[in-house]
Amino acid sequence: MHDSPLKEISKYVYGTTRLGDGSIPFDERVAIARAAIDSGAWIHSSHSYGDALQVLKAAFDMNREKLPRSIFKIGWDSVEQVRDVIYQNISPLDLNSMTIGQLCLGGLLAEDFRTGGPSIAALNGIKEAGIVEGFVLEVWPWTSKLTIDALKGGYSQQLVDAFTFYLNPLQRFLSNDLWDLAHEYEIPIIAMRTVCGGSLQKLIENPKTPGYLSSRAKEIQPIYTNSGCLSWPEFCIRFAFSFKQVQATVGSTSTEANFKTFVNSTQDPKPLDPGMVDEILTLQRKWSSEHDQFALPWSM
Repeated sequence: MHDSPLKEISKYVYGTTRLGDGSIPFDERVAIARAAIDSGAWIHSSHSYGDALQVLKAAFDMNREKLPRSIFKIGWDSVEQVRDVIYQNISPLDLNSMTIGQLCLGGLLAEDFRTGGPSIAALNGIKEAGIVEGFVLEVWPWTSKLTIDALKGGYSQQLVDAFTFYLNPLQRFLSNDLWDLAHEYEIPIIAMRTVCGGSLQKLIENPKTPGYLSSRAKEIQPIYTNSGCLSWPEFCIRFAFSFKQVQATVGSTSTEANFKTFVNSTQDPKPLDPGMVDEILTLQRKWSSEHDQFALPWSM
């Protein structure tokens, strides 16, 4: 990652989806956001997360001399849309730039990325203008093929510093082929959705859990039980950091206790036993080939 701002990223990045939950008192959301900032954690956010940016603005205004490094989701189908979404994220926060833009590519922009078209130079122009310091690419099972083409063509390396996708024991949201290629090319990874949305027991017992996830949770349960980990977050964090390419894990919470668990567990995460990691990877390859690769966009 030559001159990439990701070399300074915190191992735990505070995800702000819960900051947009209007059922939680506004002041409580501001307090947890400020606690995350004061801890030195980077922030991951989006203008699409309810009123999360308004909560962040209130937290930022409490101490403008200590603002966090941040990742914002941006996109979609054209360079013009990317520029517009950048400002939809930073303007409400009274910022002039963002650290990292998480590119969510679609339409003609995705095709340009796949084939090395002129949009790559245009996006790099946004970076050269100082509006963003770097880009990471959001990857899904349904975008894995175009990402493979861009990677093999050398176009990905011209634009992005890392890939970011759901990576936890139950979700590895890119195709088997792209997972293998990302390791071959030693692409840095920002792991998202640290604990897959809740505790393992909750995922098993909650009737609202998607069927594919509850099934996976039951398959992972004996591995987790035998891991010696004291909590599901510890198990998930140690799994993510079992891969040397993982730079950080992004997890959302609205409670101080869970926030402290995330921060403490990422201070010096020890990789899981290699044999245990191999067991999980074997399951993930199966899940990907049997289910994920056939998933419709945004169905998971």
